[in-house]
Amino acid sequence: MKENKENETLDYTDLQLLDTLQRDASLSNQTLAERLGLSAPTCLRRVRRLHALGLIERSVTVLQPERAASLLGHGLQALVEITLDRQSAEALDAFEALAVAEDAVQQCWRVSPGPDFMLVLHCWDMPAYLALSQRLFAQHANVRNVKAFFATKRAKFSPHLPLLAAEPDRGDQHTLPR
Repeated sequence: MKENKENETLDYTDLQLLDTLQRDASLSNQTLAERLGLSAPTCLRRVRRLHALGLIERSVTVLQPERAASLLGHGLQALVEITLDRQSAEALDAFEALAVAEDAVQQCWRVSPGPDFMLVLHCWDMPAYLALSQRLFAQHANVRNVKAFFATKRAKFSPHLPLLAAEPDRGDQHTLPR
């Protein structure tokens, strides 16, 4: 069976689509096509292809925290360093599975050097944080050290990957790894 290499490459238009959708995934296909100078059917076909390639993981709504806080309260945001006693693949996987199962864990990163994990947490208040810390840190026998930093101000938040930092030659093709 002949492989279709064309389906595994990205051109500048694909990068523009990904960049634009990262900034506002709520755009209609018509508006997206107009912004990029594409026909609506071509735009839709390309976006579907980007989904099929697994480049678009999901589309979400990002809440404005200050506006939400006026209705729900500010809550408590923390960045937490976790160091485990044992760093075997099984031990790392076990803690990671425990952490990602918690709704209050917004992000979970394995890091090196230094701690084994960095977590970004959002809890409603200090009692909720304490309950979470009991479940994740105190009851987990392999956790050696926890260092929490409580956020006082969010200066920037962006899930955007900078795809168009330097405009490539429009003929450039980017092949996806297998």
